[in-house]
Amino acid sequence: MINKLVEKIKKTNAPIVVGLDPMLKYIPEQIQKRAFEEYGETLKGAGEAIWQYNKGIVDAVYDLIPAVKPQIAMYEQFGIEGMIAYQKTVDYCKEKDLVVIGDIKRGDIGSTSEAYAVGHLGRAKVGSSRLSGFGEDFATVNPYLGSDGVKPFIDVCREEKKGIFVLVKTSNPSSGEFQDRLIDGRPLYELVGEKVAQWGEEAMGDSYSYVGAVVGATYPEMGAVLRKIMPKAYILVPGYGAQGGKGADLLPFFNEDGLGAIVNSSRGIIAAYQQEKYAQFGAANYADASRQAVLDMIDDISTALGTK
Repeated sequence: MINKLVEKIKKTNAPIVVGLDPMLKYIPEQIQKRAFEEYGETLKGAGEAIWQYNKGIVDAVYDLIPAVKPQIAMYEQFGIEGMIAYQKTVDYCKEKDLVVIGDIKRGDIGSTSEAYAVGHLGRAKVGSSRLSGFGEDFATVNPYLGSDGVKPFIDVCREEKKGIFVLVKTSNPSSGEFQDRLIDGRPLYELVGEKVAQWGEEAMGDSYSYVGAVVGATYPEMGAVLRKIMPKAYILVPGYGAQGGKGADLLPFFNEDGLGAIVNSSRGIIAAYQQEKYAQFGAANYADASRQAVLDMIDDISTALGTK
């Protein structure tokens, strides 16, 4: 799957991923109204609104981008109905030939981590059958429990030709409370980056490993160091746009060939119509606003990388 991701990035010339992180406050009133008229102000109504909202955005942008990244927590908050919307979203995006990165941030000991890996990337054994659960192409993984929590994912990735992105240096302001702590004179995130590189040697695609890393756009200097530590790891870069990252901040995350990183924007795209810059589209044309936000992001990153 890492090979497919790289090829789609080359084809679209858009090293970006749209974060499908729906909140009801982002969803235009007309969509909520229709869903609530059908199902009431219930969890099922919320799930329907999320699904219709996502579908509109995907229809508007799928030809411009290589991948999407649904954040599972935004769906889990609505219980089973939210998870149904998550599954519908994953399936629909795959119908559109988009690479799907499940932002699930899982990681636990042995058998538990294996179950997460099977549920999201692999296939569960049911009687004589092996059946796919959620069916994402990649998943984000928390490495805090060490190799025990990561290797079950790598095993499934090798079997299914899928991939993971391991949290290394996250974009949130308090990430340094643990990630920047010095161990033998070196920050913890560098040591995690070294493990990512080691794990990745066990699962290589054509040019890049199935084992990637998450490194926030808000820390470009650290990104430059980690790019050297993990030369074969694709870097998923959150923090662009709404969290303050700009195209000019992204250069350190890429290799000289313009590959090696994919940049995420979530509410900056899916809720673009609520921004002053795109207000002329209005709520009725929220998906068109999202498309324009994608085009603007592609232009910003291409300018920074010199690939226009």
